[in-house]
Amino acid sequence: MFEYQPHSDLLQGRFILVTGAGAGIGRAAANCYARHGATVVLLGRTVKHLEECYDEIVAAGGPEPAIYPMNLQGATLRDHQDLTATLEREFGQLHGVLHNAALLGRRTPLGQYPLDEWQKLLQVNLTAAFMMTQALLPLLMQADDASVIFTSSGVGRRGRAYWGAYAVTKFAVEGMAQVWAEELGAVSQVRINSINPGATRTRMRADAYPGEDPARNPAPDEIMPLYLYLMGPQSRHLNGVSLDAQTRDGQPG
Repeated sequence: MFEYQPHSDLLQGRFILVTGAGAGIGRAAANCYARHGATVVLLGRTVKHLEECYDEIVAAGGPEPAIYPMNLQGATLRDHQDLTATLEREFGQLHGVLHNAALLGRRTPLGQYPLDEWQKLLQVNLTAAFMMTQALLPLLMQADDASVIFTSSGVGRRGRAYWGAYAVTKFAVEGMAQVWAEELGAVSQVRINSINPGATRTRMRADAYPGEDPARNPAPDEIMPLYLYLMGPQSRHLNGVSLDAQTRDGQPG
């Protein structure tokens, strides 16, 4: 695992948006950021799960989070603009975004991949992240330093059979992160990076590998050091890089 032990107030006074905050890695990240002082905006499609995350943060003594329900599959540009307007009204600026929400889709040969499934995954895994980043950019630029983290995957670095639209979207996410980083690095304090979480004990992993013993993989909480490091000010020098959460130095294994 990436090794990092920050002070408990690392993110004090910061406002951070987490997508897919209702479960898995997104939920763990939201709790982790709140434990380190951040006010977290919990974005996801299932209100019940967001409320559970909210309760966990409040019970642990973290800053009161905000809940923002949104179904990324049907979200339009106007929906993302409304999100930005709400956050601007409530917070005035944004210090970070973790793009974690994603769909796995079917594991099937590309030659048999359903078009509607393909379009759904492109919308949720790629287009929604693009629209949201574009809409939130003015708020990110209001902060002294801001970090945007995209979620990558091992199958988004080297193509593997039967991973279909999921793999294709993860390749695209890595490329998009690099383009954003190149464009923003010289003209703003916004940095853009991506994380490959690796095999983690989540529902998505269980769906992808139903016969796998989940105990072999770390829980989402265990991979949080890199998520914390990239969201904090000590990573200001990093922009346009793709890191691995389960290597000691964060470099791809």
